[in-house]
Amino acid sequence: MDLNTVVELRDARERGTWRPGDAWLGGGTYLFSEPQPHIRRLFDLNRMGWEPLRPTPDGGLEIAATCTIAQLSRHPKPAGWTAAPLFEQCCRAFLASWKIWNVATVGGNLCNGLPAGPMISLTAALDGVCRLLDRSGATRVLPVGDFVLGAGVKDLRPGELLRSITLPGRALTRRTAFRQASLYGLGRSGALVIGTLDPVDGEFALHITAATVRPVRLGFAVPPNAEAVREAVEHAVAPDEYFDDIHGLPAWRRHMTLRFAEEVRRELVELVEGVGPVGPVEAVGAVEPREPAGPDRAPGATEEAGR
Repeated sequence: MDLNTVVELRDARERGTWRPGDAWLGGGTYLFSEPQPHIRRLFDLNRMGWEPLRPTPDGGLEIAATCTIAQLSRHPKPAGWTAAPLFEQCCRAFLASWKIWNVATVGGNLCNGLPAGPMISLTAALDGVCRLLDRSGATRVLPVGDFVLGAGVKDLRPGELLRSITLPGRALTRRTAFRQASLYGLGRSGALVIGTLDPVDGEFALHITAATVRPVRLGFAVPPNAEAVREAVEHAVAPDEYFDDIHGLPAWRRHMTLRFAEEVRRELVELVEGVGPVGPVEAVGAVEPREPAGPDRAPGATEEAGR
């Protein structure tokens, strides 16, 4: 879509006063997907020259905000990253064509703050930390779970940009379980639950996204039973925090969240107790199989929440 209100395209490396009507341009898949009548100037982040992905000293991974979904998917995953399958699972949770995969950015997905944003799901589940820069170069850091505050609501100040998201090495060694549902085979995520199990202290954690307006994390120091998980979810998510749109009613999202939370608990907790992994239960009702995203999808599909 042409943004006919934009009068200037600027290099993001330039310093200057941030004005109403200014916006950062990453992949542009959100900006150019619908009218943006309030935007007057675009600052192009692609000229910053940030390395898309680089290892950190603790064995973790720093993801530049301008890293594309395709680059994240293709990045080699070391053998010690037990959580490696989660990267591809979240990349393929996009409602996106191969064209979007090669343009949409990880940072844009977070900065849109949409409940169905799978990069929010991935980075929140792996204890991602956002590094934010203001126009003066000052840095601010905060967890992904604190960065996304609600549906489309972020802790992002005027003129501030998301520079990178860092995943700590310890989080990448966790066992993970992934469940996702949509009302349609090519629909946006209506519920997405990720479970993680820490190999060091045995903490089991549930990470709820898509169904809720904000990421929700529930930690259990000891392996919980089914009742404990259900009570924790009911206590952590208020009825009005389940998202309500054409991709799923709150009651359905709550039902799928509770169902997936129990499936994830069984898979990871029974694994640690030596019973063996438990696969997903056959889906019922409106849960339909999803076609693969990314390069295997036919052109023409629209984006999930990439920017």
